[in-house]
Amino acid sequence: MRYYSSRSALAVLFLFPLLWSGWSSLRGQDGGYTLGNYAQMARFGEGLPRYFGNSLLVSVLTVAGTVVVSALGGYAFARFRFPGKNLLFLATLAILMVPYATILIPLYVLLGYVGLQNSLVGLALVFVMFQLPFATYMMRNSFEAVPKELEEAAMVDGCGSLRALIGILLPAVRPGLITVGLFAFLASWNDFFAPLILLNDGSSFPLPVAVVSMTQKTFGAIDYGMLQAGVMVMAVPCLLLFLVLQRYYVRGFMSGALRG
Repeated sequence: MRYYSSRSALAVLFLFPLLWSGWSSLRGQDGGYTLGNYAQMARFGEGLPRYFGNSLLVSVLTVAGTVVVSALGGYAFARFRFPGKNLLFLATLAILMVPYATILIPLYVLLGYVGLQNSLVGLALVFVMFQLPFATYMMRNSFEAVPKELEEAAMVDGCGSLRALIGILLPAVRPGLITVGLFAFLASWNDFFAPLILLNDGSSFPLPVAVVSMTQKTFGAIDYGMLQAGVMVMAVPCLLLFLVLQRYYVRGFMSGALRG
């Protein structure tokens, strides 16, 4: 009984900020309840669908790039032997210790050299780069949790390394792939600082930057009703995605993500 009471208390504690934001987003200037804050958001600038689409495009590109590259990298680190393997893996993990805010300006200059400055594709590539160290670590451990006999049996039947990876190993590490993809989606969907630095065209802004621009009024005053409406618009997709994929997320950590 005490166990369920504790879980209920934690659920209320974590849900309270979301419920408060939802309630505040419906409050009008006169104290009544209205959808006016959402209507204002929909009409602001290029329109809410444009900003939502920008965030969705960046997040999808980030998830796709992170999952593909980390799966290939994790497979290589888990199954192959090559000179400098451990050193390269440690160097990859060392990137986690570098605060990403310190390298955004050099990355902005680099994107200019390759013609991707002020581009959603360039922003997605930056997000992929930041996600790869952790994602590669997750996928290496996920592949190591799969018995090598499965891969060896596939190769005896005539499969090459690539075919065995696609047909045998990837389905076996699906929870790890979904966990990596979920982390990449949440990081790219909610990030504010990188788009603020790397994008200067208002029509390319993702939701976090657009919401901050929407809520700024005269003399720096903030429209808190519209701000809370923006919080709800950004939070709902993350919440739904997590609820749908939570069983894979938990299984991804349990089946290899925490193996040393």
